[in-house]
Amino acid sequence: MDFTWRGAIRLPQKYLKIILGCFLASIGLYMLKSAELVTGGTAGLSLGLSYLMSMPFGVVFFIINIPFYIFSFFNMGWRFTVTTILSVSVLTLFSFLHPFYPAIELPGIVAAVAGGLIVGFGLIILFANQASLGGANILALFLQKRFGTNPGTINFIFDFCVVMVSLYSVGLIKGIYSIVSIAVTSFVISYFKEKFAKPLPKPNAVPVAQAAE
Repeated sequence: MDFTWRGAIRLPQKYLKIILGCFLASIGLYMLKSAELVTGGTAGLSLGLSYLMSMPFGVVFFIINIPFYIFSFFNMGWRFTVTTILSVSVLTLFSFLHPFYPAIELPGIVAAVAGGLIVGFGLIILFANQASLGGANILALFLQKRFGTNPGTINFIFDFCVVMVSLYSVGLIKGIYSIVSIAVTSFVISYFKEKFAKPLPKPNAVPVAQAAE
C-alpha cells in the first residue's frame, strides 16, 4: 500500500471521481426516467421485479446484487468490492434526490441518446477508478480482465435481456428507444475500454522479480 504523500492525496481524488461518476449516472438515469424509458442492469431488473412482487425497490436491488458482491470479493478483490458497494450506495442516495431535480420533457430518442451517453461516461469514470455499479458491470470487467472480452458487449447483452423482459410494460416504441439507450452506453464503454483495462494475474503466476532470483 502507498503511504507516501502522493498516495494520500490520490485516495480522496479517487473517491471524488467515484462520486462524480455516480452523479453522472444518476443524471443519465433521470433523463431516461423522464421519458419513461426502461433502464438496463440490475437496477432495471430490480425495478421490474419490485412491481411484480410488490416489494420496495431498494430491498430487491440489494438482494439481487448480493451474489455479484460475493463473486466480486473472490474474483476482483476486496478493494474493488468495497468501492462498488460504495458506488451503488451513492447512486441510490442521488436517486432519492430526483424528485427535487428540475422537471424536463425530452423526445424519447433525445432522452435515449443523451441519457445513454451520460450514463456511459459515468460508468467509464467508475471503471477507471476500480469501481462499478454492481451486477453485470462486475461480470463484464471480470471477463475483460481475465479473457480480454469487450465489456461494452457484455453489458449490452445483459441490458438487452432486461429491456426485453420489461418491454410489455412500456410498449414497443419506448422499448426501441430503451434499446438505443443501452446501445449508446455500451458503445461509450467499448470505445474507452482500454482506459481501464488491467488484466488480472493468472493463477500460479510467478512475479518477474522472483523469477529472476
